[in-house]
This record gives sequence, structure tokens and C-alpha cells, in this order.
Amino acid sequence: MKKYLFAIAMIGLVFTSANAQKYFTRSGKISFYSDAPLEKIEAKNSSATSVLDTESGKMEFAVLIKGFQFDKSLMQDHFNENYMESSKFPKAIFKGAITNLDEVNFKSDGEYKARVKGELTIHGVTQPIETTGTFNVKSGQIKGASMFEIAIADYKIEVPSVVKDNIAKTVSIKVELDYELLKK
Repeated sequence: MKKYLFAIAMIGLVFTSANAQKYFTRSGKISFYSDAPLEKIEAKNSSATSVLDTESGKMEFAVLIKGFQFDKSLMQDHFNENYMESSKFPKAIFKGAITNLDEVNFKSDGEYKARVKGELTIHGVTQPIETTGTFNVKSGQIKGASMFEIAIADYKIEVPSVVKDNIAKTVSIKVELDYELLKK
């Protein structure tokens, strides 16, 4: 219920224009991968919320940190308690826009390369970010995807010296979103 209310609030707050075409999802997939010499770390979350305004290019997404699932439960506990402090910083949020909106035709089937610029907040730290991605439009359905890397130090995620060699300094993030038309 809490996730549902959060999604409705986000949709209502992000976009106020009555004429815009808005799309949303509550089941976006976000995963990350870290490859260090001693250990590979991977986690997946299938409950990201996202809103896309195809008229303005504005987009926003949020994901609950505790929703990331690991193969090893101990790794998941350490991630939430020691590194991400998910009780203190429960969400990661991106707010931004497509910067080459004139090259993305959401009304016509096809695959479109997009440049996205905005701010990413993780662990209570907000950093500017620019990345690329693709939008696949087919029969009115929109799928978005992107892969990019972040440096964990940029978000003040501290790694104890004892396990410093087990954790990579950069993390690859993959985003996959299947949007639905937001009906008025």
C-alpha cells in the first residue's frame, strides 16, 4: 500500500500540465553489478516507479533501496545496514529530462537513442548525471533502457578497509522500464 501511495504522489507532483502525454510504471527493473578482483556483486530490483512526459521529455524514477535482491542474504544485509544505510536513506531518485527530444518520436514505432541529463540522488547525496539510453516504441507501448556507471565514492558510500578489495570503486547500473499510458 505504501508503494502504491508513493507512486500516486509522485505522478501527481511531477507533472501538472493537462495536455501532456504521460506514461508510468511501477515495475521498472534496476540492477547493478560490481566486479572486483575478489568478489562480484549483483542485485536486482523490479519495483522501480517511473514517470515519463513525452511532450516535455521530463522523466523521474524512484526505487526503494531495500527492494534490491541479492543471491546471498548476508550480502543483502550488509548492503542495507552497512553501506547504503537504507533505513536512513530509503530511496534512490533520478529527476531529469531527455536532452535530444527532437530526435525521439514517441508517436511512431521505432528505436530511438536518447541523451538524458538530470540529478541522481543515492545515499542522501545528489550528483549531476548525463547518460544515454534507448526508447523502443511499438504499437503505442514505450520501453526505455539505459546502462551507466557511477563511482560509489561520489555518493559517500563508505567501504570498510577490511573489505575494500572486495568492492569495486565503480558500479554498473542497468535500467529497464516498460511504460503504460497514464489515463486521465
